[in-house]
Amino acid sequence: MGWEALELWGKDAVRIERLAGGVANDVWSVHIHGQLAVGRLGTRSNADLAWEVELLRHLDSEGLSVPVPIPADDGRLFADGLMVMKYMHGGPPETEGDWRRVAETLRELHRLTQGWPQRPGWQSSTDLLHAETGTRIDLAAMPPDGVARCRAAWARLIGRKTSVVHGNPNNPANIRMTTDRVALIDWDESHIDVPDLDLVLPHNAADLETGAYDIAAQASAAWEAAVCWDDEYAKQRLAEVGAI
Repeated sequence: MGWEALELWGKDAVRIERLAGGVANDVWSVHIHGQLAVGRLGTRSNADLAWEVELLRHLDSEGLSVPVPIPADDGRLFADGLMVMKYMHGGPPETEGDWRRVAETLRELHRLTQGWPQRPGWQSSTDLLHAETGTRIDLAAMPPDGVARCRAAWARLIGRKTSVVHGNPNNPANIRMTTDRVALIDWDESHIDVPDLDLVLPHNAADLETGAYDIAAQASAAWEAAVCWDDEYAKQRLAEVGAI
């Protein structure tokens, strides 16, 4: 159905302009019943989207600022790959102090989601020590030496506690800050993994110790290389993963 599904949010619902970001999705600002919102159209399964909806509603109920899904007129929270969410105003983090506020918000996310089930079809970094595929990751498409380096980086995370991770919080475009709150947007890459993967932030704003930061940075670079393989960004990220 594509963007025609937007009519489910009202006959007056309309797209305004395409928004930056969203590699796997088509993201637009939209008008719904006179209010500004965000529409995201992609190819995720219903089970995948249901997991994201439940997560965002849970985090909202616990006081985190997130783009809560807006129901269609018939009560559905997504339809044919389309989800409409609250528009989050604010700007990106700019100072070290801003990034420290982001780190605090991420730690609260991790605290609130311990024991949360894995996103359908996804694998954590340590799951990929044995599995070859998970959502957009296909290790069989990578060169064998690259897979070995990625797995060596992920193996250093074995035994750690897990929670929901945002998946890409070090991208300033995924943060909307005001003086009184930090909002995390673009939850398309969120899944269950080791929380430190979210805490490789500018200025080491999460205050990870040197060893912990190195482990998390290597594992994060390996994850992004595997997710994006084989574009130039993925190759750049793989180059940051140490040789075995």
